[in-house]
Amino acid sequence: MLRKLLIFLLILTITIPATAWLLLEGSLPIYQGDQLLPGLADPVVVERDTLGTTTLHAQNRLDLARGLGFVHAQERFFEMDLMRRKAAGELAELFGAAALPLDRKVRVYRMRARAQSALQELPSDQVRLLDAYRDGVNAGLNNLKIRQFGYLLTQTTPQPWRSEDSLLIVLAMYLTLQENSVNREPELSLMHAALPESAYRFLTAAGGEWDAPLDGSKLEWPPYPPAEDMDLRSVNQQVLSNNHFQELPAIGSNAFAVGGDLANSGALIANDMHLSLRVPNLWFRTRLTYPDLSHIHQKIDITGVSLPGTPAIVAGSNRHIAWGFTNAYGDFADWIRIRLDPDDSSRYAAHGKWKTIKVWQETLHVHGAPDEKLEIRETEWGPILAKDYDGMPLALMWAALQPGAINLDIVELEQTEQLEAATKIAQGMGIPAQNFIAGSSNGDIAWTIAGRIPLRTGEYDASLPADWSQQATGWQSWLPADEYPLVINPPGSRLWNGNSRMIDGPLLQKLGDGGYDLGARSRQIRDQLRAYDYFSPKELLAIQLDDRALLLTRWKQLLEDILQKTPPARWNQETQQALRDWDGRASSQSVAYRVVRSFRHAVMEHLLNAFTATVKLKYPDFELPRLSQVEHAIWKLIHHRPPHLLPPGDASWDEMLATRARLVAEKLQSQPGGIAARTWGEENTAAIQHPLSRALPAWIAAWLNMPADQLPGDHHMPRVQTPDFGASLRFVVSPGEEEKGYFQMPGGQSGHPLSPYYGNGHADWVAGNASPFLPGPPQQTLYLHPAKIRLNQ
Repeated sequence: MLRKLLIFLLILTITIPATAWLLLEGSLPIYQGDQLLPGLADPVVVERDTLGTTTLHAQNRLDLARGLGFVHAQERFFEMDLMRRKAAGELAELFGAAALPLDRKVRVYRMRARAQSALQELPSDQVRLLDAYRDGVNAGLNNLKIRQFGYLLTQTTPQPWRSEDSLLIVLAMYLTLQENSVNREPELSLMHAALPESAYRFLTAAGGEWDAPLDGSKLEWPPYPPAEDMDLRSVNQQVLSNNHFQELPAIGSNAFAVGGDLANSGALIANDMHLSLRVPNLWFRTRLTYPDLSHIHQKIDITGVSLPGTPAIVAGSNRHIAWGFTNAYGDFADWIRIRLDPDDSSRYAAHGKWKTIKVWQETLHVHGAPDEKLEIRETEWGPILAKDYDGMPLALMWAALQPGAINLDIVELEQTEQLEAATKIAQGMGIPAQNFIAGSSNGDIAWTIAGRIPLRTGEYDASLPADWSQQATGWQSWLPADEYPLVINPPGSRLWNGNSRMIDGPLLQKLGDGGYDLGARSRQIRDQLRAYDYFSPKELLAIQLDDRALLLTRWKQLLEDILQKTPPARWNQETQQALRDWDGRASSQSVAYRVVRSFRHAVMEHLLNAFTATVKLKYPDFELPRLSQVEHAIWKLIHHRPPHLLPPGDASWDEMLATRARLVAEKLQSQPGGIAARTWGEENTAAIQHPLSRALPAWIAAWLNMPADQLPGDHHMPRVQTPDFGASLRFVVSPGEEEKGYFQMPGGQSGHPLSPYYGNGHADWVAGNASPFLPGPPQQTLYLHPAKIRLNQ
């Protein structure tokens, strides 16, 4: 019996992994041979190089969309499904009740219904493109022998792709890029209501000494509040200890350009988009070629990245122009104070009349559990989602939810040869508003805003909730294209942006302030561009990889000064010893960088907590919003050291700073090896994971995730990097000379763990090695044929 039992266990041990392997193998994409693809007019050739970069050759754009849909579905359908469900609030259908909180939060936007409406308003050629892509996606999905492993693990069945789902992908990017900015306004309103005006303006101003706008303008940081307005020494210490300050990197990107006169060729464009990192990567390396109908015997040839779920190249080069994006951080949402009828709470005041609140009933389907009903109350401006400081309901007016917010105009860039025409296309795009930095093969460069900007009317502060019940206040559709900011061939032939403010004056008023990032990153890029008189792709890549900690230099000096004033102690001596390895960089081996960074964070948290506690006394649920410019305020306090703005319990500013330094040192000392072992790389270790890996045993998760590499870089420098956030791609390219360009991408091309392209290229991204921008020679070729063609058996 024992022998039989052992034999049975042995068979079981072999059978289960073998079965799992066969199931995984059955859902591998088709990489070679011949396949029928219904709806094609002519064959489509699909080539993949050693990284899995995919080149599609077709005879027309609709066939190309159909073929790209087939490829995207085979490689990435599960990830595409997650994105559409994220926007629609339908994740619980896959993951059960655990996803309900996220679905409840997002479903209030009713994005699926809005995508369906937007689809009806698109031009017919864009609808045909989406329909062709949809059919290709569903053919690629149905061509898999076994459903992809994400569906095997969740025990669910993939649902067919719809044309509206591609618009949901765009709306998912609205959520990713703008939701944090949208949600900060109600918290700012609480701050405004609880703090003296001088304190509110001091903490929330729009810019200061670190600014690096294109027009060279500088904003003056307001003075700190006087003692008669605020005295932090009286704040309750118990409330003070309950707050936590987080300085998160901006969802955004770097983009910069130099004109052809500085490169002896066409313009040079560099772009690295900073997003959450995952396996596989968000983007899909793609090259598309098809006949150019306006030039006989020529082809449209565009290389860059596509976004699975959509049929377009998002950023790249078409041999005439190249372009990239950074998140614009203008103010593209407003919160409206809703005045309800005191006799009938189902009515609200709008334009001098009482209007009825619309009520929508949404059903949240939950895998393995009963459905849940969700009631959404909506005004003409948007859904009622929050309450203001005085309890008045707030409705959200957000660009993402308005007619005209989504379209496929970005596809027109594929055939554009003139830079000025490209900027006009960008201004009409239905995408989350972005800084658009582009260059041409003749050496011209340009910056404008891509995407829709609301046209505001009436005198109101757009950074705080406002009353729109009067006719003259609110939005009047979109800002006309001729009123968009536009810079072409600026003096010096250089353009740059790192999600910070680009302009000032009336144009800035039209864009608004949605939380522009501190200018330190943009300034570092600008100064590097000014340091050279000639550029090749190599110099621009070096700027992308620049991890110099210029912002922290003054914090290091401050820490050294405080240590010199503090009585000798073990923590002091070990901290001084650690600072000796300072190389001015956020290098993975640096202990000094980690110590200085931790000291800065501790000081900022301590000071901001005192202000936050003042707000919490009045609004206990208050959470500090992202104050991206608050470095200016904190440093001003440290420089001037006003006694009345010293937090309670601190006898002097020197004592406060010394205490923060000691607490940081003691925390680092308490870990194995003490301060000397606390490198920056230990804290900044990659955690780039597959979305399902957290639900799997550790040994399987380790196989799905990327290696736990120690990474250089941080927030306020060009090489933005945290364990799971950073450059989702890096490229440098000159249109017309794409073969000289560079490209890097983490996480790999394929979503299938058995694919030869799973994680490919990731090691080069970690090391900063530059792989070619253009695809390499094809290693595998797939031929997609019209269904009317019978394939030879």
